[in-house]
Amino acid sequence: MRGFTIKNTFEKLGFFIQNNRFSILLVAFLFIVIATQGAQNIEMASGTETFVGKDSPLYQDYDHLYQKIFQTQSIVVMVEGNEVKNADLMKAVDRMEHQLQGTEGVIETTSPASLIKMVNYQMTGRYVIPDTDKEIEAIIDGNPEIFGQIVPDNTHILISVVMAGSTSDAAQEDILYATEDSVSFAEFPPSYNIIVTGDPPFMVSMNYEMNSSMGVLLGLSGLFMVIILFFVFKHVRWGLLPLPVVLLGIIYTFGAMGYIGISLSMVSMAAFPILIGVGIDYAIQFHNRLEEELHKSESKERAVVETIKNTGPAVLIALGMTALGFVSLFTSSVPMIQDFGKLLLIGIIMCYLSSIFVGITTISLFDKYSDKNPLKKIARKIKPAGLDKKKKSEKKRGEGHITEKLLQKTTDLTIRYDIIVLGIASLLCLGGLYVDQSVPIETDVQTFVPQDMPALVDLAHMGDIMGGTDELNLIIKVKDTANPDVLKWIDRFSEHEVEGRKHIYSASSIVPLVKERNGGTIPDTSQEIEAIYAEIPESQKDRYMYGKNMLLLNFNIGNAVADIKVTGIQELTDIVKQDMQWMPAPPGTSVTITGNNVVFIEVITALTSGRVAMTFLGLILVLAGLFVVYRDWLKAVVPIIPMFIVIGWSGGVMYYLDIEYTPMTATLGALILGVGSEYAILMMERYFEEKDAGATPMEAIHMTSAKIGTAIIASGATTVFGFLALVVSPFPMISNFGIVTVVDVLMALLATFVVFPPLIVVLDTWREKRRGATAEKEAKKQIQGADV
Repeated sequence: MRGFTIKNTFEKLGFFIQNNRFSILLVAFLFIVIATQGAQNIEMASGTETFVGKDSPLYQDYDHLYQKIFQTQSIVVMVEGNEVKNADLMKAVDRMEHQLQGTEGVIETTSPASLIKMVNYQMTGRYVIPDTDKEIEAIIDGNPEIFGQIVPDNTHILISVVMAGSTSDAAQEDILYATEDSVSFAEFPPSYNIIVTGDPPFMVSMNYEMNSSMGVLLGLSGLFMVIILFFVFKHVRWGLLPLPVVLLGIIYTFGAMGYIGISLSMVSMAAFPILIGVGIDYAIQFHNRLEEELHKSESKERAVVETIKNTGPAVLIALGMTALGFVSLFTSSVPMIQDFGKLLLIGIIMCYLSSIFVGITTISLFDKYSDKNPLKKIARKIKPAGLDKKKKSEKKRGEGHITEKLLQKTTDLTIRYDIIVLGIASLLCLGGLYVDQSVPIETDVQTFVPQDMPALVDLAHMGDIMGGTDELNLIIKVKDTANPDVLKWIDRFSEHEVEGRKHIYSASSIVPLVKERNGGTIPDTSQEIEAIYAEIPESQKDRYMYGKNMLLLNFNIGNAVADIKVTGIQELTDIVKQDMQWMPAPPGTSVTITGNNVVFIEVITALTSGRVAMTFLGLILVLAGLFVVYRDWLKAVVPIIPMFIVIGWSGGVMYYLDIEYTPMTATLGALILGVGSEYAILMMERYFEEKDAGATPMEAIHMTSAKIGTAIIASGATTVFGFLALVVSPFPMISNFGIVTVVDVLMALLATFVVFPPLIVVLDTWREKRRGATAEKEAKKQIQGADV
């Protein structure tokens, strides 16, 4: 009754579509306009908040205690040449700083020129840059503690354009353009090379690269679809039509993305080629069935209704199981993975609606007007009726004959050696799950982007010159920031960590500024410290002190993200915490270790235990969904087992291809379930259809492989070609994800034709025997009861 109700509903929908075809196309066009408007609201996202949820305790500490109060970020202008201790060069730097002083969002600029003027003022009372190179050289060489970091050697100087850590992406871009303009205005001597770099330029460049590569990915995915449709879908008219239909669904998805507020990140941008690969299957299924109905039905109106009535529910069930696999992505604590799941879920729904409404409507209209073509009528008079159809069907059977025979032989072989096949598949699965634990995790954003990106090359060059800039940030809450015991503890603890921990290279805090103004020592009274605080410029003091109750201690850890990875940073953080227990802060003082790198520790949990939990949740959801639909434990379990085996194989593939887990590859389990389960479900549906018609398990699986095996291969090929666009992405993270995904889809097809047949025959035969034995026992009991 339930099946009848669903088919009855879709039959009514079929009549509605048939009777309102032009209205549907008009509404579809209006939705394109609405979607285009919504797409304008899409924002790029590449910051920390795309990796770590804002409700995470680690992010809360980072955001409230550090980012909003202390954090600054800098655009770095690096000048390199033969001799940088040069009066003409310093005057150019001074002109550049003057140009930037009125720029909105710039807190301050720090350069050798401004420091030279400060030292010269202390020495001569003149706040100007000296006119001779000798004077410049004497000032720099005589004050290494001041100039050591910004004049690292005789050939480089660094100029920092400092902005607040919470500066928006748009404001960062404006300040970057202002900095580049100021470089032009300053008229640096021609013998010097000027490089504008730092994290803000890197992020701006990465967002631009993401935006530009999106069009390339979609274009390549579309091109690959054209190629595969030309070869596997040429037995129908208008064989390329599924592509514009699915692209229409993509347009609607872009619109929904803008209205809902889903940001475009490195992960979410990969959703669209995936949607083309998955969504085009829906358009193909409706297109194929409608062509079949148009050829065999006397009534063209009835052909539309029958297509929607029969194919609509079947594709909807497949979509539902795919969606359940994707739903598990929402449980990830990584926001960009959650957005990835939302996009995939919205996208498959949009592609389904586009296929059932626009796809079917367009084909029926094409068919209607092609019949009115006068050339076609003349051709029909010349050729015997039905001749073209007969030739086409014979050609199609000839082409499919080899594939069908091959699939039947494969089925025979796998069932003959069922124990061996299932045993090897299971062992490979277990082996893959075991080595999967050894697959490393990568969260360094710089490894995710094109390695030849100019902004990344400049950033790496700066790192080579001045060393790494990764930090551990210690927020120290105190009763009084002028407490000498607190400052002395900061001094001792900083010295201990720098000397005793090889990955901590230097420390910065308010303490060196205090000692500098007190003959190299910390005063013994709060009053003296308060007097020194009054002398320190606010711009310097604000970096390390907030009000009367908060201080900041920074530990420079070099290139820790690249050298020791996030796992190493987590270990280093734990060591610092242990050191604080051994060398405790004064009573009434609390210390919180935070910072951008510490927050990424949260990602480690999400990409280890989090991805495992995500995969198992997907398994449970799909299993429950299948049981609700079929109310049969065998039908619920059989499609899941091959996909679980593929998940294990996938771990082995990643290990042997030496591909690391990233926020993208962490989603593979859910993707395999969502995409691959469709093949097993289609095989199972046809298997039980043949059994219901009276076939034995062996006959049923033979007919299943022969009748829909070729269609499933064609469907899998379209999906593989959709994912293939990811492989050529300039972003290594997306490219590696594409490689593994293509391999996984191929393995899902392999499991469908190698693991599924012996599995379903073994389990179904076992259940039939058990039912037969139970029925025999019941019959004996009845006979014994009758005898009594």
